[in-house]
Amino acid sequence: MRRLAALTFQTLDGVMQAPASPDEDTSGGFQHGGWAAPYWGDVMEQVMREAMSEPYDLLLGRKTYESFAAHWPSVADNPVAEVLNKAKKYVVTKSLTELKWNNSVAITGDLVTEIPQLKSEDGPLLQIHGSWQLIQHLLEAEEIDELRVWTFPVTVGQGKRLFGETVGLSGWSLNKSRTTQSGVSMSILHRVRPDAVLQRDEV
Repeated sequence: MRRLAALTFQTLDGVMQAPASPDEDTSGGFQHGGWAAPYWGDVMEQVMREAMSEPYDLLLGRKTYESFAAHWPSVADNPVAEVLNKAKKYVVTKSLTELKWNNSVAITGDLVTEIPQLKSEDGPLLQIHGSWQLIQHLLEAEEIDELRVWTFPVTVGQGKRLFGETVGLSGWSLNKSRTTQSGVSMSILHRVRPDAVLQRDEV
């Protein structure tokens, strides 16, 4: 049984939409893309050390896959590109018929059955990057075992939030935390049982 972790960047007000560039994701009229760019240097060093240094397979939604596949295969002499290009990629899609990025496999069935099956197989950690809609489904289904969240000292007011309205009561235990020199905070959290959450509320 392997664990499923979600790696994400979010603003102080919980928005994870389009951290890298202005045109990354403008859906919903979002106009603040690229909010994380000024902090990339020390953040990416920490991400590589804390969340990308050990082998893992990628789990991606279609939009994130298309964005990554259009960029990373052509990037040379970059440690992030090296890790992403080498990793096996599982892509949740019902529309893509050809996956050109190397080591890519399509997941086209029902997530309720496909993801638990994938987790039950032998292999390294499964890690989601980006993929907002996929994360919402898996949080609701309680299939995400670990959150690897970098929170940036920026507010944008609107956009796709890490925790949407469909995510119910859940508990998380802080496993590790760090802060970069630029004020970005890293939190690595593990899911805890619902009854443990209720017991904490009663204390």
